[in-house]
Formats: sequence, structure tokens, C-alpha cells
Amino acid sequence: MAKNKRKYQGMSYRLIQVNNSNNRLKLHKKDQIWLKENNYKNIGWNHVIALYEKIAERLQECHLNDLTLEELFLEADRIGNKYQTFQEINNFNQQLAVEVNAIAEAIDNQFPDTEIEFIDFSNNYQGSKNNRNHRKYYRTKGY
Repeated sequence: MAKNKRKYQGMSYRLIQVNNSNNRLKLHKKDQIWLKENNYKNIGWNHVIALYEKIAERLQECHLNDLTLEELFLEADRIGNKYQTFQEINNFNQQLAVEVNAIAEAIDNQFPDTEIEFIDFSNNYQGSKNNRNHRKYYRTKGY
């Protein structure tokens, strides 16, 4: 007769315990203390599952707290895109492109690039003969 073992998310009791022990070490010290104070234990089927879920929740919070501002914006954009249709996303991207181009034009008007750079590719450079044979030299003239 085959034994029917209980599983949680495809993991056995012992595997969840090992997972809990490893992931608990990844938490901040204050979170580890909080788990202990609130009687989250790694013994007993229901306690092990509750601890597993709480550690996963805390790890997700820690991950979001450690993100840079740019990563937070990207994460918010990714989450927001899940609730928009393909057409809404395309419309937004087109409108964003128009706005970015308008900003780029305004910056170009405020700070025009007045310096023209010329690159002289002629062979009239007066360097040493050895250097001329092995390297190409480019002179720039700013006007």
C-alpha cells in the first residue's frame, strides 16, 4: 500500500522546513526577531506552512524596499501594464514619444550646439615616421 504524503506547493514537510530555514537567514534581523516574537515556528505542518507564507511575504517586502527609484518605476509600469489593453499601451507610448520629442526640441532651443567639429583625414600630419606607419592620427579643428 502506497503512502499518500501531504504536499504544499509540491514540497514535502521536510523540504518546506529546509526552505524556511534558508530563507529566514535572508531576512533582516528585525524581521527574524518579529517572526520569533509572533510564534512563527518551523515545527508542525500548519506552523511550517504559515512560516513559509510569512517569510515569502517579508522577502517580497524587503525586495521592494531595496529597489532603486528607477527600478520602482519599472516595477510600477510592469504592474500597470497588466491591467491595460494592447491598444492603450500603444496609445500611451505614442503620446510619450511626442512629449519626449517636444522636450528634446525645447532643450535644443535653450542650449544650441554652436561648435562645429571638423576631422582632418589628410596625410599631412607631421608626426614621427615610426608612429605614422603604425597608427592613424586624426586632428580636429574647432571653429
